[in-house]
Amino acid sequence: MPAVTVEDVLALPSIPPLASESLAERPVRSVTSAPRGLEGEGFPVYRAFAGVSLSELDPFVHMDQMGEIDYAPGEPKGTPWHPHRGFETVTYIIDGIFDHQDSNGGGGRITNGDTQWMTAGSGILHIETPPEALVASGGLFHGIQLWVNLPAALKWTPPRYQDIRADAETLLASGDGGALVRVIAGEVAGHTGPGSTFTPMAMLHATLAPGAELELPWRGDFNALAYVLAGKGTVGSERRPISSAQLAVFGPGNGLRAHADARQDSSHPSLEILILGGKPIGEPVVHYGPFVMNAEQEIAQAMEDYRSGRLGSIPASH
Repeated sequence: MPAVTVEDVLALPSIPPLASESLAERPVRSVTSAPRGLEGEGFPVYRAFAGVSLSELDPFVHMDQMGEIDYAPGEPKGTPWHPHRGFETVTYIIDGIFDHQDSNGGGGRITNGDTQWMTAGSGILHIETPPEALVASGGLFHGIQLWVNLPAALKWTPPRYQDIRADAETLLASGDGGALVRVIAGEVAGHTGPGSTFTPMAMLHATLAPGAELELPWRGDFNALAYVLAGKGTVGSERRPISSAQLAVFGPGNGLRAHADARQDSSHPSLEILILGGKPIGEPVVHYGPFVMNAEQEIAQAMEDYRSGRLGSIPASH
């Protein structure tokens, strides 16, 4: 699991310990296990948010963990051209390669810690596929796709694309030096990630060495979610056990805690955890396929606009 690594974590800025006199540590409300499914042309995913109410997830709508899978030659798969409206897709690649192209002219290749942040807004078509060389060779593939909702006032914003390279991420160390924290978007302990967001939020990927603990200050007006990409450990002051493909939902407060078990599996030597939070939008959500709107009639309009070609057209090269 390469993503972004450093030779000396202790050389990074350190996240200060949580101040006990003003700390309201967030309790763990629930831990759920993600079921497996298939996406796109048939690649395996874990449905990270399955079984969790939208009110607990707001402003997030959906998240898939893609892989982790070691493809044989000829096996790698992607998605066909498809539409989106009303939200943003965030694709974070930990291992492997994905090529993106959209009807707004955005696109590029992302690999090993890169992120593409696509604002569908008023409507867009896009495609995500492994390059031909990877299809021929096979190889390891692992990533995340997150859907971030847009409030009604921004659902008609023009589409845009952000290409966030791995070396642009803000890197931090935990107080005990046992964790590497990659800030992709939002602010943590005064350090800001490169992602530009319409909805106030934070997204980070932390790697905790065996036995390490991570304390994070967290905005009180944000919700808080922690999803385990690999490994095992505990979350919250009550040390609730959590392991691969499980999601923890936290209650209110201004601090988070995660701890890696002293013993990890040989295939995953560290606890890999994705931590998310955002300011709830608090509006009605109607989610149908690739559209996330506020009312059923807006979904019907999106489907009609897609059929009529008003969400964009596939470039001639495809």
